[in-house]
Amino acid sequence: MPDKINSERYQKAKAASEKKAAVGSDIDLSRFESEIVSNPVNIDTKVLTDDDRKRMLSAGMILDDKEQRSGTFIQKDNTPIHHSADQDGIEVMATSEALKKYDWLEEYLWTAVDVDADKYTAHVELSSADGYFIRALPGQKSIHPIQACLYLSKSRLIQDVHNIIIAEEGSELHIITGCAVAKGREPGLHLGVTEFFIKKGAKVTFSMIHSWNPEVDVRPRTGAIIEEEGLFMSNYVVMHPVHSLQSYPVARCVGKGATARFNSILVATPESNIDTGSKVFLDAVGAKTEVISRAITTGGNIIARGYIEGSQPEVKGHLECSGLILSENNGGMIHAIPELKGARAGVDLSHEAAVGKIAEEEVEYLMARGLTHEEATAAIVRGFLNVDITGLPPELDAELKKAIDESQGELF
Repeated sequence: MPDKINSERYQKAKAASEKKAAVGSDIDLSRFESEIVSNPVNIDTKVLTDDDRKRMLSAGMILDDKEQRSGTFIQKDNTPIHHSADQDGIEVMATSEALKKYDWLEEYLWTAVDVDADKYTAHVELSSADGYFIRALPGQKSIHPIQACLYLSKSRLIQDVHNIIIAEEGSELHIITGCAVAKGREPGLHLGVTEFFIKKGAKVTFSMIHSWNPEVDVRPRTGAIIEEEGLFMSNYVVMHPVHSLQSYPVARCVGKGATARFNSILVATPESNIDTGSKVFLDAVGAKTEVISRAITTGGNIIARGYIEGSQPEVKGHLECSGLILSENNGGMIHAIPELKGARAGVDLSHEAAVGKIAEEEVEYLMARGLTHEEATAAIVRGFLNVDITGLPPELDAELKKAIDESQGELF
């Protein structure tokens, strides 16, 4: 049977690979080089160059203090180069290794994300992409965050990634994942598929920090399936320049009382184009979701999407998008697109969206108390980006705020 499954999947991917992606997001893959996937290795992180370590640190990676992490994974280009798990009941390894270890894992592949969703997902399948496998055994809870880094070092390369995260019943996973690129303005393309499976009563917090460059294009594709009383919390931070980024993760709350939360902090610098959002299906009684985004343009373009569909009674969902335009004459645009769909009596869905600029009276108020114009503006932006993320572990909350503060310094 596995041969038949693989054959059907391959044919679907092959057909999708020949189609153009949606208008505004299509990338000519022939502009980039593909790479034959190498077998995973497991090097000591101490042998990484200082430049590589510095770039990984900009995406939230801590490589010198294992006491702050329950596990680490690093993929350089298309080859996993390091994996370690420093806590019993937590598994961290390359996806290819996990597939060899667990026969049942094959049945999980491409169930949270469709293999033929577009030509980017198809490319990941056809290239036999590797990535990270992170799993918490039943009842196990990660003491410290698990970190994963997807590092693009070669110019004009397509980085293909396929990640699988499984939180077994009653477990907890806290993950920080960083995407980074080597120094310079070299072009590259990142195609990352990530599938989450949150079992009954399990909890996953997933914080993604981007650190690309102005020539890199990024096409992540993410899906999450959340079972009864499970929780999936996604925190998405993009504050460094990127040529283009298009992402629209989909969460399906399939169990009673399942919850999905998405928090996005987006900054579009000049010439950056960001099209991102979140889609949630509330398919079980009592399921809940909250989708919150904060968007700032200093000259780039942002499309902030949100979609919630409720199909069962007693479900609740809220969308909130706030945009701030800091550019006066540098162009830049924020387009908020909130969508709600109720398909059953008893659903409770709401949304609010606002786009504007910093009020001059707020700046003058702070300046009257001794701040310079620049300091006053920075203080207002800092407050705007201060999203209160309910349920985030204190250690992870502190690291996320630190990353935002450090990136914010580059705005002024």
